[in-house]
Order: sequence, then C-alpha cells, then structure tokens
Amino acid sequence: MTPLSGPAKSALRMRAIARRHAYVLLRSPHRLFDVTLWPLVDVVLFGSLATFVGTPHASGAAKASGYLLAGIVLWHVIYQSQIALSTGFLEETWTRNLLNLMVTPLRETEYVGGVAMFGFVKLVMGVGVMVLAALAFFSFHTWSLGFGLVPIAAVLLVVGWAISLLVMGLVLRFGTGAEAMAWGVMFVLLPLSGVFYPIEALPAVLQPIAYALPTTHAFAALRSLVDGHGMDWVQLALAAVGTFVLLALSLWFLVTMLRVFRKRGYITRYT
Repeated sequence: MTPLSGPAKSALRMRAIARRHAYVLLRSPHRLFDVTLWPLVDVVLFGSLATFVGTPHASGAAKASGYLLAGIVLWHVIYQSQIALSTGFLEETWTRNLLNLMVTPLRETEYVGGVAMFGFVKLVMGVGVMVLAALAFFSFHTWSLGFGLVPIAAVLLVVGWAISLLVMGLVLRFGTGAEAMAWGVMFVLLPLSGVFYPIEALPAVLQPIAYALPTTHAFAALRSLVDGHGMDWVQLALAAVGTFVLLALSLWFLVTMLRVFRKRGYITRYT
C-alpha cells in the first residue's frame, strides 16, 4: 500500500475532527438550537419589525424593511462561523480533552481546519433555515439581491473565523472564564457594524470605531444591493482589506498565546 503524503494525512485528520464534532452534535440534539430555532426566532423577530416599519408604503420604510431582513440573514453568516469554531474549541476545554489533543500527531492548523469544516456545515444549515423562513413568512427572496451576496458573505465568513481565533487565544491565556467573549464580542459587533442601518445613525463618538471594522463596510455594500444600486465595490474592497488585517492580527495573537500556553504550563487548567 502506498503511504499517504503529508497533505493527504492532514486532510484525513481534519475530516476526523469534523466527524467527531458531528457525532457530538448528533448525540446531543439540543445543540441544534443554534442552527434551527435561534435563526428561526431571529427571522420572525426582525421580519415582524420589517413588516411593521414597512407598512406605510414610503420608500424609506421599504428600504428599512429590506435592511432588516437582509441584514439579519447575512449577520448569521458571521455569527454561525464564529460560534461554530469558538464553541468547537471550547468543547475541548469543557471535556478536559486538550491534553489528549496535544499528545497526538494532530497539528494546530489541522484541528482548526477540521472544526471549520464542521462549522461550515452548521453555517449552511443555520443560514438555510433563515432564507427559507424569510421566504415562507415574509415573501423575502434573499437571492433576489443577486450574485453580490456571495463576496459579501465570504468576507463575513472570514471575519467570523478571525474573531473565533481571537477568542481561542483569550481562552488559552486566561482560561475558560474568557469563553464569555465568544458571545460578548458578537453583541458588541452587531450595533457597531450597522447591520440594520447606516453608520450615520450611530452616536458621533462611536462612528470612528464603526468605520474601522470590516463588517461595517460589508454591510454598507449589502445596503447598496438592497437599495438597487448594485455592488459598491469600494465598500467591498475596504471590507476585504480590513478582514485580511483582522485575520493576520488574530493569527498572530493565537500563535503568541499558544506559545505562552505551552511555556507556562497552562494545560493544568484543563486537566
């Protein structure tokens, strides 16, 4: 039998990690809450708000309605990608499995890749529920916004992964007490990113912070699609550059915290 090459071994290890997390999900159906009930509740909540503000047939009300529904669907791209990767790592701390992982041939990149593969499946499930619910309950055709949704969703997907790497670094450095950041960061990012409104609606003191976020520019590009103006390539480019910078900083932070984790023996926190 021909021995497997390095990349083939890495692919097998990533698939093994993804299958392990899938098994945990299937054995604990309540974990489907994040990709079934929660997205459904969000669509009903924000769709009902969209119906309310869109009742007067003014152009401003119609735009606000589109902002709400398109915004919440695309918000779940970043939310699902971030939560799936963060909680996938937190599972290892909750079950005290980190030491087992560290003594296997598994590389850190292979582990992250495997969890990201599984997280992508959850992402498709969660966003799929929202798209179908928006269509069934509010006759909102998400795909009517066109192909421009694809690059916007790709940017938000990578932002979610970058935030999860930051959370993983914080957990490695400060322990499971930092796990609150997995959800806390998202609640901070939601209003500052202008998911449902232009940034000009924020208090003036917060606007410079909002403009520094790549998510702000991604959702600005989304609003351009909702308004029927086509893709705002300038905003998309700003979002892509900001995402690259955020990902690079997150990787640097995670590698640094992993080095500290090993040097100071923080593994004893999880065993």
